[in-house]
Amino acid sequence: MSRVCFRGSPTFRQPTLLVEYTLPGRLFVLEEATWKTIRGSNHEVAVLPWGATEAHNYHLPYGTDNVETRHIASESARIAAEASASVIVLPLVPFGVNTGQLDIPLCLNMNPSTQAHMLGDIARALEGQGIPKLVILNGHGGNDFRQMIRELQPACSVFICTINWWNCVDPRLFFDEPGDHAGELETSVMMEIAPELVLPLSDAGDGRARGFAIAGLRDGWAWAPRHWKSVTEDTGTGNPAKATAEKGKKFLDAVTERISGFLIDLAGADLSKMYE
Repeated sequence: MSRVCFRGSPTFRQPTLLVEYTLPGRLFVLEEATWKTIRGSNHEVAVLPWGATEAHNYHLPYGTDNVETRHIASESARIAAEASASVIVLPLVPFGVNTGQLDIPLCLNMNPSTQAHMLGDIARALEGQGIPKLVILNGHGGNDFRQMIRELQPACSVFICTINWWNCVDPRLFFDEPGDHAGELETSVMMEIAPELVLPLSDAGDGRARGFAIAGLRDGWAWAPRHWKSVTEDTGTGNPAKATAEKGKKFLDAVTERISGFLIDLAGADLSKMYE
């Protein structure tokens, strides 16, 4: 599509003819696609990015999980689409499970039961439209879709799986101290993809986190949700001091390569032959 406009030239009295080309959106990103391009398509895999809205230390924005997960979903889908995989990225869900942060202003919680209803509605919509495979790309540690998938899968023909993007490759290969939340890993990723949203590291807290007093919970073989204000003063868990955009880029390249490879494999998979 082109748009023709005239602009007066400061040198010549004759009008200057400019032709501005408006490029279409990324066809593998549903938010940017149009009915003109979607109506003739036949998608094999839908990717559902799912984040959260919560405080991320003093230096990262509340939407950090959403910015990261949307970027990784679209980049992974781009690589897969360039390899001729039929993939479409759905709009991101920006609310996650934040029951331990309800006393932190504007940390917005979505209960797991609400997530389960939303996931069911989306999966059944895809089922009715003939899209056979759904990947939930999770960007928030408080989200856990495994039990939801177990319950939904017998009632829905769509194959559903989930990926936590931050641990699909070993972060210890890229970071001195990856951290759990707003630490070196997340800060480096944000420095690479959205540096304009990252405050100087001199503004960041050190992300010191208190562990459970009970050994089993502290060691990880017993589990309970954490009350965030009791764990951390600055809402971070992990020191961002050594974060760099270069580290973020190397990690993102590895993450998107692995996820895109999975999308390519899944798009080409025969659901009747999923086991060897």
